[in-house]
Amino acid sequence: MKLIVQIPCLNEEETLPRTLRDIPRKIPGIDKVEILVIDDGSTDRTVEIARKHGADHIVRLTNNKGLAEAFMTGLNTALQLGADIIVNTDGDNQYRGSDIPKLIQPILEGKADIVIGDRQIDKIKHFSWIKKKLQKLGSWVVRQVSNTDIPDATSGFRAFSREAALQINVISRFTYTLETIIQAGKKNLAITSVPVETNEKLRESRLFSSIPKYIQRSIATIFRIYSVYEPLKIFVILGSVIFAAGLAISLRFLYFFFTGQGAGHIQSLILAAVLFIMGFQTIVMGLMADLIGANRRLLESALYKIRKLEVDSTHRQKNVQKKEVSQ
Repeated sequence: MKLIVQIPCLNEEETLPRTLRDIPRKIPGIDKVEILVIDDGSTDRTVEIARKHGADHIVRLTNNKGLAEAFMTGLNTALQLGADIIVNTDGDNQYRGSDIPKLIQPILEGKADIVIGDRQIDKIKHFSWIKKKLQKLGSWVVRQVSNTDIPDATSGFRAFSREAALQINVISRFTYTLETIIQAGKKNLAITSVPVETNEKLRESRLFSSIPKYIQRSIATIFRIYSVYEPLKIFVILGSVIFAAGLAISLRFLYFFFTGQGAGHIQSLILAAVLFIMGFQTIVMGLMADLIGANRRLLESALYKIRKLEVDSTHRQKNVQKKEVSQ
């Protein structure tokens, strides 16, 4: 059983040594622990520090691609390296390496495909009151749209089984945290959480410059991903609201018409007709999007099989090479 701990990094030369030192190299139930650093276009000594402090593998992106792409690069690389379990953690030493055995235990026991580290938001001293409330609200929204029970949706400390990693496809350019949970829920992957501790804050978050901007981008991400997996529901609800508005306006016109005042409200009748057409077209768009969604599921299934074949082929080649060397 091989565990790879992946660490997406952007200019983490100051904090990366602590993060690397904190990762345990011997874990019950795991034969081998390796560390993979994904350098997301750092301009400091991140790569040099990673080599110096024991990273087994380093992937360098030519420029800053963003957290979501760095995460997916790490996931794909870890699979190619033969990982049975992949743990994702941050390079800013936010999470404790000593919690990794606890994080992967549900996967080792066959009880989960994905495990999210619950930071227990109320216990984090450097989080402001408003940030704690927003984190809880965001996690609640993600729970509703994904049909999961994850209390800390934005936690980057998470573990994936090999099968789960093969099925994850992040399309967001902002962050992977929300999308992977929604995907897990929609793909019926077994997902759970375990309580973890956090370390003291060493630097400010680089994911967003302000809370309002973070809220805006998070809402857009949730809506976009949910509409990808539930297009019919989204468009039917939207079309029904537009249709209901047209119905209300038409009823208003009929009231004036039967009371002898209809001549002055022809514009209401025109607006109602426009809203009826828009509502109908929106619902039709939902039906078309649902058909496209069926094709997307077929493509995802094909992509999963292709990735699995590639990974299995790589493993077989490595095993053959090992046997030849031993002979």
